[in-house]
Amino acid sequence: MPIVELDTNLSADRLPAGLEKRLRQASAATLNKPENLISIVVRPGLTMMLGGSTEPGAHLSVIALEGVGTAEQNREHSARFFEFLTKELGVAKDRILIRFYPVERWQIGINGTVATFL
Repeated sequence: MPIVELDTNLSADRLPAGLEKRLRQASAATLNKPENLISIVVRPGLTMMLGGSTEPGAHLSVIALEGVGTAEQNREHSARFFEFLTKELGVAKDRILIRFYPVERWQIGINGTVATFL
């Protein structure tokens, strides 16, 4: 049940149509999870400063129960997410920051309970 959140200072009209669907597909492929389990949030038009600049940029957060717990895993994930984001958003790699959050099953609420009990 990965949650992928994209925050950007690009305005909504500068984001390519269908971005959330392609981000879900890319996230599923990158994290080796079924697409229907991926939750996507895209927040455009934010006030952001990255590296001392307000030029176009993005933060990507990847929250997952499994698969983001080691440096080796996240190095591979980073390469794939950076490739996707630079292509889709048209921003340079130095204008993107990715954060990986491994979580435990008891930290994800779903269907009136937590993932531990599903």
